[in-house]
Amino acid sequence: MTKAHILSGKRMLCGLALAMLVGAGATAVVAQEDPIAARKALFKQMAGALKAPGQMLKGEAPLDLAKVKEGLAVVAANSAKLGGLFPDSSKTGDTGALPKIWEDKADFTGRFDTLGKDAAAAIVSIKDMDSFRAAMPKVLGNCGACHKIYRKPT
Repeated sequence: MTKAHILSGKRMLCGLALAMLVGAGATAVVAQEDPIAARKALFKQMAGALKAPGQMLKGEAPLDLAKVKEGLAVVAANSAKLGGLFPDSSKTGDTGALPKIWEDKADFTGRFDTLGKDAAAAIVSIKDMDSFRAAMPKVLGNCGACHKIYRKPT
């Protein structure tokens, strides 16, 4: 790997970090006003960030490591914020959240911790198609497992 590639990667990570900080500030303001809207926005970001890697995993698009790592960075950052966006005051309203969330809050919030750790580990471990195929299903499996227990069927 050349010095230019290393610098380019560092610039990308710095840019992602800055974007996450700016997004975190905006999310914090919205979260105070409407936690349901705030969590919906974060979940929507995550879904968008995982669209391209999902297509790559299915073989519908060529592997693009930069896009994969960008998507995983969004998942890691958002998962750190989501656990706090389910206060008791947000049990009702325009939400797909099931009451089970508040019945087993420790398990629910722990799943965000696991998702964030798995996404961060995947960022480091994914180097090629084989490592991508090994790591990505674990990250995506976290989402599906949580949805089965804590989200209303769509």
